[in-house]
Amino acid sequence: MPAYAIARLREAAPHPDIAEYVERLPATFEEYGGSFLVHFMPHEVKEGSWPGSVVVLGFPGIAEARAWWDSPAYREIAPLRSRHIEGDIILVDGVPGDYDATASARAMRDALAS
Repeated sequence: MPAYAIARLREAAPHPDIAEYVERLPATFEEYGGSFLVHFMPHEVKEGSWPGSVVVLGFPGIAEARAWWDSPAYREIAPLRSRHIEGDIILVDGVPGDYDATASARAMRDALAS
């Protein structure tokens, strides 16, 4: 089942550390099967507010996403970003290919009826 690393990053002034981080980042996730799905592309806010940028990395599974996050290579470059850009980052499982949202709705209705 696929998994994702999703970052919501606040706006930041350009800095050489950030450029170095972006240059080195792909080498840290490629060995775990990771790839960019979204990287600083313009986005449309339809509800609420979402200042800053969005980055989404895709991985074959949550184990690979965690291994990347905890890897010495990523831990080495993470301060290049975190010293200059505030943000929120999560790792999350995707849904299987046969996911049926109506089954989740049914389970909610059953729980409410109990």
